[in-house]
Amino acid sequence: MIVMKFGGTSVQDAAAIDRAAAIVRDRLPRRTVVVVSALAKVTDGLLAMGRAAGKGDRDGALDLSRQLRERHYNVASELLGTGVFTGFHGELEAEFDALDELLRGIAAVGEITPRTSDLVVSFGERLSSRIMQEALTARGMDASHVDARDVIVTDNTHTRATPHFDETYERLRRDVKPLLDKGRIPVMGGFIGATREGVTTTIGRGGSDFSAAIVGAGLAADSIEIWTDVDGMMTTDPNLVPEARRIKVISFEEAAELAYFGAKVLHPATLLPAIQLNIPVYVLNSRNPKCEGTRVQAAAPACRNVFKAIAVKKRITLIDVAAARSLSLQGFLKTIFETFDRHKLAVDAVSISGVSVSLTVDATDGIPALAADLGKLADVKYEGRKALVCLVGENIRQTPGIVARVFGALGDIKVRMISQGASEINLTFVVEEEQMPEVVATLHHEFFSDLDPEVFD
Repeated sequence: MIVMKFGGTSVQDAAAIDRAAAIVRDRLPRRTVVVVSALAKVTDGLLAMGRAAGKGDRDGALDLSRQLRERHYNVASELLGTGVFTGFHGELEAEFDALDELLRGIAAVGEITPRTSDLVVSFGERLSSRIMQEALTARGMDASHVDARDVIVTDNTHTRATPHFDETYERLRRDVKPLLDKGRIPVMGGFIGATREGVTTTIGRGGSDFSAAIVGAGLAADSIEIWTDVDGMMTTDPNLVPEARRIKVISFEEAAELAYFGAKVLHPATLLPAIQLNIPVYVLNSRNPKCEGTRVQAAAPACRNVFKAIAVKKRITLIDVAAARSLSLQGFLKTIFETFDRHKLAVDAVSISGVSVSLTVDATDGIPALAADLGKLADVKYEGRKALVCLVGENIRQTPGIVARVFGALGDIKVRMISQGASEINLTFVVEEEQMPEVVATLHHEFFSDLDPEVFD
């Protein structure tokens, strides 16, 4: 049994959904669960109308909803044909009527809460999953819709809810497995869930990947397929280095590091349920389904290259915190991280020297308030417009002199901070944002000119 997740660009319009349906048909003998994101850019549109309603702009919010309604009608009509769409139209209309009623209520109150925002954005996956199910059925496949809110049980931390795995797995076995046993294709939306009380939640942007992994773990899938608009994970961003190559196979640990440090193909939390059950994850291209993509597995294969990929994060802020030498390092670090937590700012990388600490965050909002708070115990400086460059590979552990080779290749490039992760499979440093493209191109040429054909394509 496999879980197939189609991202927003893989269901962005009628042609994309038709391609996805053809891919599902090819997998029918393997028993398939389909998980879909909202149509491309729909979540952004729903968030925008929620914000407009929260500011009291009822007409603006309803106008955005009307545009979204027309788009979904057009996609469904093109996919299903006039006859089938006529019967399905009423269901879509009821969903959008409910959305409009919700927006009117938000506008009347003049405020949107995280709980209400979750309900607004949930419409994206609720609509796309119903359209996908109808599309599969219209093409002769026995598809059944499953409301993700009935099976993905979460806490009530709205906009970034945490799943209750045991209860979720139990519901998946109760509600989804019987459909598979009957030869049907369960279709559900990713990204959304509900509390035990039935209140709609979301598990964070990019959470559809996470949903697919949860479903795969709960049903003990043989594999999980993440269908995107690229051929798999690449040695770096092809927009920065056109010579970037596809990675055929990579370890869970390496892929998770890349995801955390900026690679956009996978959501950082996606792999966790799969890791626990050793379920391989495939990253595939719905526009090029014949490509083998990237296999993410428990252990990295032998590879003659030191690194598997280079990831980057832009718009980074570097924060330097220096305390008096008399201060206890243990208490100093504890206070620093408690302060970051209090300001709800996540740290990407850390470098420590004595009682001086350098940290990076991928945010600008809230930095002045954080600096003012930290300034009560230490000298604080911060600079924006930085970029975080992360080289990832299992072979870092066994390769002496690799740090010297990396920075020797960069020559006169000014490096602001260096950090090697506790996992020992990443080497991370900070440079000026405008220098990042040159840095990545230089390092890619240095380390990826001669590739192991068993690992790269």
